[in-house]
Amino acid sequence: MQEKRKLSNIIIYVVLTVLSVVFIVPIALVLMNSLKNKLYISTTPFELPNAESFRGLKNYTEGLTKIHFFDSIGYSLFITVVSVILIIVFCSMIAWFIVRVKNKITSAIYFMFIASMVVPFQMVMYTMTKTANVLHLDNFIGINILYLGFGSSMAVFMFTGFIKGIPLELEEAGLIDGCNPLNMYIRVIFPVLKPISITIAILNAMWIWNDFLLPYLIIGTKYRTIPVAIQYLRSGYGSIDYGHLMATIVVALVPIVIFYFMCQKYIIEGIVAGAVKG
Repeated sequence: MQEKRKLSNIIIYVVLTVLSVVFIVPIALVLMNSLKNKLYISTTPFELPNAESFRGLKNYTEGLTKIHFFDSIGYSLFITVVSVILIIVFCSMIAWFIVRVKNKITSAIYFMFIASMVVPFQMVMYTMTKTANVLHLDNFIGINILYLGFGSSMAVFMFTGFIKGIPLELEEAGLIDGCNPLNMYIRVIFPVLKPISITIAILNAMWIWNDFLLPYLIIGTKYRTIPVAIQYLRSGYGSIDYGHLMATIVVALVPIVIFYFMCQKYIIEGIVAGAVKG
């Protein structure tokens, strides 16, 4: 029995090690090539920089200048932060309402959110773009409403599962203390939702920060987020300076990676609780 367990542990360890290498190698290649001259990136992409190919930080300074990096990171940061806050606040409210007010209307609302999870973006892409234009949402403020809509289905699903595990006694104690529904949510419910809120924040922040298609369709080149700005490193004849491209990708990864590592301990706890409770 112990030998079988040891063998299974070894197999799991080997599989996880291989998966780690598979995920780490592409990132290492991007980082390594961001320090090379563009000619050597095409001819020797898997070799370490040497005296001839090493370009230092020039790719970073030139690439970031080309895409007006600080403007782009400002738009990306604003859109990501505001959209994530809207998703967490509004989706946790509706999830609490769905769980505690049990009737046909709330059940219908819940199943509408769940059903929207299986609708591919391409099905609503054209109508969404036209609607955003008509409602004047085609700017870096209005796009947050669209992200709220697209991110609400999974967020409501996870919040609902988590809230089902919150004892009613907490809310009864709040009622005894004279809390109205808003105070109940702010003082009692929302603090308990910290693990699942951080999980949802990480998942949505990674999606919104790296999203290219929605900002490109809605706000285009006027308010370039980082993924959209990187696309414009292409020259007039279609050629791409891969040194600049690799450097800007590395810099774009840094904020979201730091955010992920700061909050990663809550991910598994929040996902498991939100998926199986109740």
